[in-house]
Amino acid sequence: MATSHRHDNKDPLILIIPGLNDSGPRHWQTLWEREHADCVRVELGMWDNPHRNTWVNKLNAAIHASNRPVILAAHSLGCHAVGWWNALERPGADSKVLGALLVAPPQVEGPAIDARIAGFAPVVRQRLPFTSILAASQNDPYIPFGQAKKLARIWGSRLVDVGPLGHINADSGIGNWPYGRYLLDRLIAAVAPRPAALVPGRNADHLAARETRLEIGR
Repeated sequence: MATSHRHDNKDPLILIIPGLNDSGPRHWQTLWEREHADCVRVELGMWDNPHRNTWVNKLNAAIHASNRPVILAAHSLGCHAVGWWNALERPGADSKVLGALLVAPPQVEGPAIDARIAGFAPVVRQRLPFTSILAASQNDPYIPFGQAKKLARIWGSRLVDVGPLGHINADSGIGNWPYGRYLLDRLIAAVAPRPAALVPGRNADHLAARETRLEIGR
């Protein structure tokens, strides 16, 4: 059950955007949703055989339904849903979306790509109009690290090398992924008027050291 927090309309809502097959009970997205009242999952539907425009429309509806600013926290194919939402909806300066944390986007182009993922091809080559962080693993089975770096450059995202964490999911053994929550809090601090850091203070030294791995995608 999510912890209880008092919010006003200036506090950002974190929209959780899973990828193919949704995020299971041990996935960091699910754990964030349970632990923090500011996190709400977008029910995209068709999880095992997604339809690109349906996902975009449901994401758009969730954004517009929010009565406060929004931060997107996407994993895997959900990252490409964010890219297509930007391309198709063309959010303006008045958009509720303040920023996005994009984690482990997979390759969607190529002959060996799963047809369900290929439905999100081609890669949207349009810069995101809001601040974004792209977190990539050095040994993600669904995308080479060099390709993840290219995505960060295309989308104008800050690239974060999280090390060898596979697809940065439940199988990575990261639990609720405190470093990911730290990245999210850093993003909120950069774009929201009144951020609220939720990472325990005892992690501060470790997380500050990891911040040296941040680099701007160019």
